[in-house]
Amino acid sequence: MPGRIKAVVAHGGGPTAVINASLAGLARGVRASGGLLFGAPGGIPALLAGRFADLSMHGDSLWDEIALAPGSALGSSRQALLDGDCERIVEQFRRQEIRCFFYTGGNGSMGTALRVERCARAAGYELQVIGIPKTIDNDLLETDHSPGYGSTARFFACAARDAGQDNRSLPSPICVLEVLGRNAGWIAAATAMARHNEDDAPHLILLPEHRVSLETIAAAAERVYRRLGRVFIAVCEGQRDEQGQPFGADLDRPGSPAHELASNLGHTLARALTAKLGLRARAEKPGLVGRSCGLFVSVADRQAAHLCGLAAAGAAANGATGVMTALRREGSQPYAASTFLTPLERVAGRERLLPAEFAAASGLDVTPAFLDYLHPLTGPVEPWSQLPGVP
Repeated sequence: MPGRIKAVVAHGGGPTAVINASLAGLARGVRASGGLLFGAPGGIPALLAGRFADLSMHGDSLWDEIALAPGSALGSSRQALLDGDCERIVEQFRRQEIRCFFYTGGNGSMGTALRVERCARAAGYELQVIGIPKTIDNDLLETDHSPGYGSTARFFACAARDAGQDNRSLPSPICVLEVLGRNAGWIAAATAMARHNEDDAPHLILLPEHRVSLETIAAAAERVYRRLGRVFIAVCEGQRDEQGQPFGADLDRPGSPAHELASNLGHTLARALTAKLGLRARAEKPGLVGRSCGLFVSVADRQAAHLCGLAAAGAAANGATGVMTALRREGSQPYAASTFLTPLERVAGRERLLPAEFAAASGLDVTPAFLDYLHPLTGPVEPWSQLPGVP
C-alpha cells in the first residue's frame, strides 16, 4: 500500500471473541504504512451506501481496549450480494478514492472478497483486496486454524467440564450439551479437552462428519449408563442422522444451502433418547454465549487474530491483492505462528471438515492426534479437585 492510500475494512458473518484483535492489528499496521483506514459499520449495507467511518484518528490506547472486547466493534452482516451489488461497491470505492479493501470473515466472506476483486478488475479500477480469516467453525482451508476458534473451543470445553461436574453430582441421568457448528465438528470435538479421568464428561461426542442413527446413539448411551449411572453427550447443532435428517428437530431457513440449521437439536435428541431408553434426559444450549464470552478468550487465539490483521496491512503495503492472510504453526509448546498469503480462490466458499485422523473409528469420539492439535490453541482446561474416597 505505497503512499497515503485510503483503505476500507468490513466484517462479514458472525463475530467472534477476538475479531477486534484483528481489527486493532490492521489499524496499527495501516497507520505504520502511512495509509488511511476507514471502516464500513455493519458490513455490506455500509459498503453499498459508501458509508465509511474514519478509523485512523484513534490512538494505541483505544485500540488496546478494543482488541480485548468480544463481538465486532465495527459491526457485521450476513447480507448476500445481489446482482449489481459488486458494481455498486466498486463505484463507491471509486467515488471516495478507496484503493484497498480488507474483508474479515469465513469462507463465505472470502467468496465475497473474491467477487469484489474480480469486479474491480473487470471495471478497470485498481483495487487491492485482502481477506483476514475469522470463524469459530475453524473450517477455513489453508490456515492452521481460524482466529475465533480457539476461544470458542475453550468455552465449550469448560462448559462440558463444569456441566459434567453437575451431572456427576446429581445425575440427570442423560445430559446433552448442544454446541455450535453446522457441517464441521471442530467445536464439538473440542469438548474432549474437558476429560482428565476415565469417567469425566463428555462420554460421547457426536461429529457431523459422521452421520449416526438414533439407535446407535441410544445403544452407546445405554452402555455408558450401565457403567456410570449417567451419560454426558456433546453434539453440534448441525448433527444429522444416517438419513441426513436432524432427528426430527425444527429447521430454521429450510432449503437454504448456507443457512439451514436445526433450532432445537439438543432438546429434540434428549427427548428422543428418553422415549427410547426410558431415562430422563435434558439438554443444555449455551448458544451464542459460546462465541462471545470474553472471559474464556484464549491468549493464543487473540495473539493470532492480531497477527493476521497486522499481516494484512503488511501485505497491502507490499502491493498484494486477491489473497487472504493465513497462519502457519511454528511451535506448539507454547503455540507460535507465522503468517503467509494464500489466494482467495483456495478458500472462497470451500469448507475444511474435521480430518478423518482426528475422529475415532466409532464416530463417537476424537483421537489423541486431535487433542495434540487443539491444546496449544486453547491453553489448558484444568480439572476440578475431587474428594478422595467419594464415588
